[in-house]
Amino acid sequence: QVQVVESGGGLVQPGGSLRLSCAASGTIFSIYVMCWYRQAPGKQRELVATISSGGNTNYADSVKGRFTISRDNAKNTILQMNSLKPEDTAVYYCNARGSDLRRTVFDSWGQGTQVTVSS
Repeated sequence: QVQVVESGGGLVQPGGSLRLSCAASGTIFSIYVMCWYRQAPGKQRELVATISSGGNTNYADSVKGRFTISRDNAKNTILQMNSLKPEDTAVYYCNARGSDLRRTVFDSWGQGTQVTVSS
């Protein structure tokens, strides 16, 4: 079983920064990709950023140049968010996809962390 836990959300003023962390644990053999999604009230969940095991990254157009995704080890990912805007307010979710020790594919989600950008 694979667990994913996010941390680091909170309240920040427009133009400020926040750093979200995500840690995957459990019977992990390999993680192929780790992603950050977000869901604002009344809106669909959207993909924010992805990072592959090889370090390749992709970003939503709305966050390019402001957000940076990285991995500090094989099971942890960081989302550095700068120049935050009120429209970045959402619950942010971490997602990890890979294979476990039985070589079974997993697709695991965290419980989400609230990010609120407001003056």
